[in-house]
Amino acid sequence: MATRLEAPTEGPRDVEGDVLLEGVTRRFGDVVALDGVSLRAARHEVVAVVGPSGSGKSTLLELVCGLQAPDAGRVVAGRAVLMPQRDLLLPWLDALDNAALPLRLAREAKAPARARAHELLAQLGLVGFERSRTWELSGGMRQRVAVARTLLSGAPILCLDEPFGALDAITRADAQGWLAGVLAREPRTVLLVTHDVEEAVLLADRVVVLSPRPGRVVADLPVALPRPRSATDPAVTALRARALASLRSAMEGGA
Repeated sequence: MATRLEAPTEGPRDVEGDVLLEGVTRRFGDVVALDGVSLRAARHEVVAVVGPSGSGKSTLLELVCGLQAPDAGRVVAGRAVLMPQRDLLLPWLDALDNAALPLRLAREAKAPARARAHELLAQLGLVGFERSRTWELSGGMRQRVAVARTLLSGAPILCLDEPFGALDAITRADAQGWLAGVLAREPRTVLLVTHDVEEAVLLADRVVVLSPRPGRVVADLPVALPRPRSATDPAVTALRARALASLRSAMEGGA
């Protein structure tokens, strides 16, 4: 019997941000996207999910956010918000009001909502761009506004689906740095889907590797390295190689 259970809205602080998937299977007609997936993200843990295209990574995030229901197994999670790869900013709002949108939808007054958004945009290096329209912002700036909007939702669980996939290499590296900084200041439980194994090792506490469709967990690698991390650190390079080896093995049918 398939279930998706919401974590209690009131309860012990050490479990309110937990995510648990147990034996989760998701089908679309004859296509099995996920097959018996089990994983857990503890409160304030960053878990990166990597795998080939079609391995069910985005489906996994939508299950956690309650946008889909499993066909088998169970998903237990508190309030989660999904940030897709496209920023989906509203062109008729400026950067400040795009970031403040979740607060306004929650009926917070305009002035305090803008004040909170202004503070976060400053932390993300967007001082002077608060009143810019979306078409006046670079791709990296737009993603920072989208991250601010996601954080201001107040959800204890963030599901980030390739948030930097559309950025060039230099902007992407900068984006990884400011996201790590934001999460250090405002810890959340994070599920990060990425095709970039190096990004996963740089940002996550654990890297979960999915097989090709149907997606199954073939590796769950802890990243016990201090932050901030550098792509040139031999320990980061070694973990990246382990994750890639697990991915290659799965794609070749050896997992």
